[in-house]
Amino acid sequence: GTLLNVSVSDHGRSDSLLVSWDEPEEGAKGYSLALSSLGSGRPLQNGSAGPNTTSFWFHGLTPGTRYEIEVTATVACLETISQTITAQTSPSPVHNLSLSSGGSSASLRAAWAHGPGQRDGYGLVLYHSDSQALVRNVSIPPSTSTFLFDGLLAGSEYALKVSTLTGSSQASTSAHQWTAPSIPTQLRLSPGSSTSLIASWAGAGGAAWLHLELRNLLTQTVTTTLSARRGLSSYTFQHLHPGTQYWLGLSATAGSYTAVGPNATAWTYPLSPGNVTLSSAEEQSSLQARWSIPVGHRDFYLVTLREGEDGVPTRNISVGGDNGHVTFHGLSPGKQYSVQVTVVAGPYQASAFSTAAWTEPLAPSGVSLSSQGSPHSLLASWEEAMGEGYLLALSPAEYPVKNSSLLKGVTSFTYEGLYPGTLYTFEVSTVAGPYTSSPQCISNWTYPLPPEQLTLSNGGHSTSLQASWRAASSGSTGYTGTLLETKSQEWVRNVTVGNDWTNVTLEDLIPGRQYTLEVAAVAGPYRSPVRSATDWTYPLAPAGVTLANTRRPLGLSAFWDKAAGDVDQFHLQLYSKSHAAQRNISVGPNTHNFTFLGLSPGTQYFLKVTVLSGPYRSSSHFATEWTYPLSLANVSVQPGRRPQELHVSWVESGGGRDHLVQLSVAESLSIIRNVSVPRGVTQLDLEGLVPGSRYRVEIISQAGPHRISSQTAIGYTVPLPPRSLSASPVSTAWALAVHWETAPGQRDGYLLSVLEEGSSAPPRNLEAGKDSTNVTVPQLEPGTCYLVGIWAVAGPYRSLPKNVTSCTVPAAPTNLSLMNPGSSSELYTSWNKPPGRRDHYRVTLYSLSTQSRIQVQTLSPDAQNITWTHLEAGSRFAVQVTAVKGSSEASSVNVTQWTHPLAPANLTLGSPSASVLLASWAAAGRGAEGFVVDVYDTASGTHVGHTVLGGNARSHIFRSLSPGTLYSVALRATAGPFHASAPNLTHCTRESDALLQ
Repeated sequence: GTLLNVSVSDHGRSDSLLVSWDEPEEGAKGYSLALSSLGSGRPLQNGSAGPNTTSFWFHGLTPGTRYEIEVTATVACLETISQTITAQTSPSPVHNLSLSSGGSSASLRAAWAHGPGQRDGYGLVLYHSDSQALVRNVSIPPSTSTFLFDGLLAGSEYALKVSTLTGSSQASTSAHQWTAPSIPTQLRLSPGSSTSLIASWAGAGGAAWLHLELRNLLTQTVTTTLSARRGLSSYTFQHLHPGTQYWLGLSATAGSYTAVGPNATAWTYPLSPGNVTLSSAEEQSSLQARWSIPVGHRDFYLVTLREGEDGVPTRNISVGGDNGHVTFHGLSPGKQYSVQVTVVAGPYQASAFSTAAWTEPLAPSGVSLSSQGSPHSLLASWEEAMGEGYLLALSPAEYPVKNSSLLKGVTSFTYEGLYPGTLYTFEVSTVAGPYTSSPQCISNWTYPLPPEQLTLSNGGHSTSLQASWRAASSGSTGYTGTLLETKSQEWVRNVTVGNDWTNVTLEDLIPGRQYTLEVAAVAGPYRSPVRSATDWTYPLAPAGVTLANTRRPLGLSAFWDKAAGDVDQFHLQLYSKSHAAQRNISVGPNTHNFTFLGLSPGTQYFLKVTVLSGPYRSSSHFATEWTYPLSLANVSVQPGRRPQELHVSWVESGGGRDHLVQLSVAESLSIIRNVSVPRGVTQLDLEGLVPGSRYRVEIISQAGPHRISSQTAIGYTVPLPPRSLSASPVSTAWALAVHWETAPGQRDGYLLSVLEEGSSAPPRNLEAGKDSTNVTVPQLEPGTCYLVGIWAVAGPYRSLPKNVTSCTVPAAPTNLSLMNPGSSSELYTSWNKPPGRRDHYRVTLYSLSTQSRIQVQTLSPDAQNITWTHLEAGSRFAVQVTAVKGSSEASSVNVTQWTHPLAPANLTLGSPSASVLLASWAAAGRGAEGFVVDVYDTASGTHVGHTVLGGNARSHIFRSLSPGTLYSVALRATAGPFHASAPNLTHCTRESDALLQ
């Protein structure tokens, strides 16, 4: 029968079940339900539901119990459909679940109350809360209500889930609890620095949290409190007071449990004192120690005074922790001391040392300074004094130059390398550390040296000499000198100057004459050996120097006047800035002119006349003059880099100052451009000219006041290419029409080149006049592409080319034919290949019967025929073949042809009345152009009727025939010259009505 597909669910309720079913296909008038304990067969609850109902709730059931439910549907004719299903209610969870440690650090006890209903047992799952690791998973009987978990971690939180199990269902309840913590051991507290303490302990894994409390025992205040998570085994307390005792307490917690642990005490290290100094006190032979009080606390200071470099302790003093200085009295003069200051705090100390300090020394006695007759040394001596050593100073004129430090035990010192002729002052003091006694002073002289590097120079002056010497390496109280004429040794004058003089000027002397000066140094009562120097006064330059041009022979003549004073000779120097070589001539003191020959033409020369007296020269001002220039050679005029430019070049042959380039139009003598270029430039670019024009260039060489012209040169500018070049096919001939626009400027004409593309044949060249703007290129191959190039021509030069590509019109196909091969659906087209080239053929077939184009075919350029198929029978067609090249076309004439007609079918004859014969037939589509019907008297064979009908005719009536006569009818379809006949058919006309009566 039909199944109800009964299903049961509890929707999370342990005391109810929801029964659901499907309504039968034929419908139901109602439903009855019965619920009983599984296996008892005794109903516990009954229920009913009306039609269109598909679910029912059973309430008040026992949790965790298995039931049997029967659903019965009443259908038509009081028939019933029943289905029984078993189901189980969900179990109820336990009540009052608890988890406690009882003070144990390794176990937890679970306890609960049973929930109502039935169960198969309990499932207990214990997790570690932090790691979520499964610790224990046990199943216990349904009557058990407690369980002990042991072997757990101390101070850890655990989560317990108790599940009531019934069949495949379960109901769970959870609880959380901590095990009691374990107390850490081996607590230690030790200093890490002056502001930190390091705490460490063991057994830290038995508590969830560790709480640390640090107290300052000096102030009895809590300094730091800290809570740390499980696993921490040490901690460093920072920012503490140096030199202070602290107490540390430790406790462990886990959840609500707390366990007090051990405690410890420790000191921080004290800070050492800062800025420890040992310096002189106000009293004689006393030293005072000072220091900066460091941060933090301390018990007291221990101050130790040490003597000498070995630091032997001599005195110890203890002072309170708030003191910052102490004074030591009755110390020995001139001795070294140092101090050590130690901070004491608990068991720890911190020390700092001062730098060495000295007591003040006494000055030495019995001081002497002896020259011993040496110009470069002095011997100093003194008696022994208490101290570290001695400080010696030797100074000339109150400026120190020699400082020396000596150790104790030395009582003399020799100064070497002193300045000769210098008064020195010697000072000696006793040194002890930073202290120096008052000095003992004495003075003496060294012997003088003669002046060094004595020179006598005219300084460019013709009536004076300047004497100079160097006094840096010697000292003196003054200098004395004598001036003599060198040649005659006659006395001229005496000179005396002070010791701060190093030069003197001797005035009113004769120009160009040699003198000698003797000089000695004086220091106190001493005089140095004599030093001498010699020199000439500067000669006077010649006056009235001139330079004159001589044309034949080509040369220059120099003239000058003699000046006052002594002269050894005249030196003439002739040079040009444009030539590296120069002329140097020397002549006697009585010569006053000279002529230079063999000079370069067109060159500016400069002349300088120099007077020589001893090693000195005195030159005149420059005189200048030009030689005559020569004309330029090899003047060339070439096109420039652009059509508006000319490049002019030449070869310099005759010198000159600069060149003047003159440009004129070749057909005119008027100058349109003047350009000046300096000598050395051998080329020039002229810009802004008219393209394609003929120009004349002449170059004038200039040399001072002299000018000479070159030969005239002719040149062309390159013409501009034509613009807007185009080429198009000539439709009536196999030619190309080339058009262009005239570019600015001039030209002599145009040159055209026509090259067939893809051909190795040389191009055709054509010429056109300078005013032309078009040309037609004839006699080309039809349907062929050509590259047309054009240049503007001016003289021997061409412009840049302009190119364009164009194709000629193709030739039309010839001898076109359209033939019928004897078919009613095919036609054959052929033609002759025309000359030239083409891209392809376009073949078009027209139906003249329907006045429409029915097919278009594109064929290769070498094709010569095509067959048309699937044509309509008995129709007339026209074909045209077009040669295509680019956008140009050439078409053949049209030719026409017919397809064969189809023979008429189903010819029937009838005689609707006497003397009338009806012929009717069938035809496939437009199978013919028309029909021809012929009637024959069968007995006599006489042709009695002939009719021509259109292509749409399907019957015809022959009248005026003889009644009761047998006739033969011939029917044929026609299409142009072609026809197709149906089989002949015979039939009798009806008898006349009169005969029938």
